[in-house]
Amino acid sequence: MNEALPSLHSGAATAKSIPRSLALLALIAFCCVFGPLVSPHPFDRVYPDYVLAAPSLSAHPTAEEARLGIEDLAQRMGAHIASMQQNGGQLDVLLEAGRRLDPQTLDVFASSDLFGRPKVAESKDDGRKLRLVIPLRHNLFLFGTDANGRDLLTRTLIAGRVSLAVGLLASFVALVIGVAYGAIAGYAGGRIDAVMMRVVEIIYALPFIFFVIVLVMLFGRHFVLIFVAIGAVEWLDMARIARGQTLSLKRREYVVAAQALGASAPAIIWRHILPNAAGPITAYLTLLVPRVILLESFISFLGLGVQEPMASWGVLIADGARNIQGAIHLLIVPAAFLGATLGALQSLGQSLEERFAGNFGAGDAPE
Repeated sequence: MNEALPSLHSGAATAKSIPRSLALLALIAFCCVFGPLVSPHPFDRVYPDYVLAAPSLSAHPTAEEARLGIEDLAQRMGAHIASMQQNGGQLDVLLEAGRRLDPQTLDVFASSDLFGRPKVAESKDDGRKLRLVIPLRHNLFLFGTDANGRDLLTRTLIAGRVSLAVGLLASFVALVIGVAYGAIAGYAGGRIDAVMMRVVEIIYALPFIFFVIVLVMLFGRHFVLIFVAIGAVEWLDMARIARGQTLSLKRREYVVAAQALGASAPAIIWRHILPNAAGPITAYLTLLVPRVILLESFISFLGLGVQEPMASWGVLIADGARNIQGAIHLLIVPAAFLGATLGALQSLGQSLEERFAGNFGAGDAPE
């Protein structure tokens, strides 16, 4: 009775961890898919006045930013500030100059991210004094901005779309190739199985990451090429698992009965073997996705990933590493999203692996 308690506790923990991991993954995916749609900041919009802005719950511009911005624009107009007062969402500014101020010089405000189009409330001394009412453009950057003045939150969510898409699509490529290859090898057996698995062992000896890098350098940093290249080198473990399951399941009574009835090999594999091997394969697939995302992030960190203005978590982490001294939030934010995603996927995969532990054990048939 006491020996059964650890197993019961383990099963209960597994049952709890699966929905938690799924909930976290669903939340991250939901934010990445729909977050940019409701964000007021396009992912490629540059705000020159807010370069490397720190994360904040308060809207910009601050009083100091507004003062510095007005001083800069007044200097460009050839004037100086005689007085300035903030009234709610607008500034009341009196500009003075040694010459007449042409109202067309107010066009300099069009290039500012801080202010809207000013209105001339009063003109004195033959236009040498202008009292302006200048509306403030309020911008909220919860996670700050990057070195180009782009909203980091929106870019992190867009990067999440790319990283998750690469992870899922590359894993799907690995799933299709690996399951087909492994199932054929396991069902055929004999010399065919031996030759096919020797090929797998030879490919195992190749440096995967350098192979992917060479492909990207030869054919360009295209989004589709990245997940095809990664999937093309990540199918080997999937093939071994599919083969092991097939070796075990092809001896079952229902498979032998199907063979006796004259069913073809593809039909037996598709209808009888793969459905019963789905559990262990699914468990490994959830462990493969974080590996692929991490590999894509590493490739992007090396500068061989997606191209500007698009981004992935690896690209953002590389940007954060370059600015770690003065803007550590550029590294922390994408790293936190990546870490949470990888942790949830790893936990989900391990929980599913424990749940299907019996199937894995049955599938580890000797070669």
